[in-house]
Amino acid sequence: MLVRMGVEEEFHVVDAESGALTPRADAVLRRLSRRRDEFTRELPRSVVESNSGVHASPDGLYADLSASRRLLDAAASSQGLAVMAAGTAPIARLGTVRATDDPRYLAMAEDYRRVADEQLICGAQVHVDVPDRDTAVRALCVLNPWVPPLLALSASSPYWLGADTGYASWRTMLWQRWPTSGPAGCFAGAADYDAAIDELIGSGVISDAGMIYYDVRPSAHLSTLELRVCDACPRVETVVLVAVLFRALVVDACARVEASGGERCADRHEWLRAATWRAARSGLEGDLVHPVTRRPAPAPEVVRAMLRHLRPTLEAYGDWETARSLAEEALGRGSAAHRLRRAASEADLLSAVDLFLAETRGEDWSGRRRAGSALRTPRLRAWGVPA
Repeated sequence: MLVRMGVEEEFHVVDAESGALTPRADAVLRRLSRRRDEFTRELPRSVVESNSGVHASPDGLYADLSASRRLLDAAASSQGLAVMAAGTAPIARLGTVRATDDPRYLAMAEDYRRVADEQLICGAQVHVDVPDRDTAVRALCVLNPWVPPLLALSASSPYWLGADTGYASWRTMLWQRWPTSGPAGCFAGAADYDAAIDELIGSGVISDAGMIYYDVRPSAHLSTLELRVCDACPRVETVVLVAVLFRALVVDACARVEASGGERCADRHEWLRAATWRAARSGLEGDLVHPVTRRPAPAPEVVRAMLRHLRPTLEAYGDWETARSLAEEALGRGSAAHRLRRAASEADLLSAVDLFLAETRGEDWSGRRRAGSALRTPRLRAWGVPA
């Protein structure tokens, strides 16, 4: 089976001069109205979502995501706006962004009130093909322990409403307030999973299966497993790294499920929420919970353990060198949260926002405030894809 991957990326719309979050996503989308399948609205009026194509190779995914970002940048910059891939917008105020004018979103805003009002966050979701829904559900138990390190790789939201939260991913802490967020439990198969979802809908707490916000979930409308735990990532390379690792996790987990002959998962997963919290707190700059020992270990050690665990699958797909080099680059640069904090400490929060805007566009950042939003000097691409 050819196992493909696709990505949904969410972007904050900010004022290009002030760096502040602004509820003008519709203005950007109007410039992209001919590409409605690629770009959509989200719950807050300040977020635009892009939807990639389906890809078998990281190179194709990289080129696709880069092209989408160029289109978004052009649509935004023509109106004095900019788009930023980050878990939270560092400069924002509550009460300035209402829910998008859509019946479903308006109903969510009414039902969930402040939780919905403060949903000023962006994520990156990765879809990976699965052979069937039953295998996908059973694979959750196998791959879930390795999900928190993916969050650590993506962590990009240390600031909330202009203040440093002390977390690498404050988006995670906001996201976990929804009633169906967090690690998925263990299920015997698709029927067991679907019965649990029907029960949740029947309780009235959620309205439909689309409101299952597990860190990994079977898609409600595609034959995929969907990773939902990650922050939006300023650098395209980080998104591609997460996608490649998640594909390998899914392929490996499905193979282990099929080899088990239907044996039920006998593991305990209560520790996973704590491991997710640790990844949100630390990013790549502190300890994570090691998925095998379940003890604290430095983030680089855990990331490299994941690479070793997945090496046979990565090599089978020709992704080993890509994953290894991108992971080492990510560890060398530090998390996006770390880079943002460093930029803010060396200058100010507005300069830090400029760093993320430049990384979203795929540009080097000089450390100096841009004059307007016209800077367009692309950096050299390691994969030879033009900017």
